[in-house]
Amino acid sequence: MDKLANPAPGFQRNPDKAIAVEPYRGSVIVRVGDTVVARSTRAKVLSEPPYAHAFYIPFDDIDFSKLAATEHSTHCPYKGDASYWSVREAGEVGENAMWAYETPFDEMAEIRNHGAFYTSKVRVEAEPG
Repeated sequence: MDKLANPAPGFQRNPDKAIAVEPYRGSVIVRVGDTVVARSTRAKVLSEPPYAHAFYIPFDDIDFSKLAATEHSTHCPYKGDASYWSVREAGEVGENAMWAYETPFDEMAEIRNHGAFYTSKVRVEAEPG
């Protein structure tokens, strides 16, 4: 295997950790009330047991005019540093509702330029294709 330029320290410490990223065969719509924040037929589904799966939607399919970048950030030893956006229309409930790994570790490069949403803050509708 080629040496990675930006390896994930989590995978180096725990090489048996299972995180799968696969294309979602269908459509995903993210809504706040009647407002569509994102709509995609190119979403990816990330599975990382024991956590619930998450849909990662390409930036091109997200309406960033309905979002506001925040100062909030988190770090995952497997994925990297996450940036956050709030959904303007959702008010306080929508704070930090979307996250993205803009420069993920090499092993998670598939989710670069994709955003994921907390289902507790917005409605994520997935229809199989």
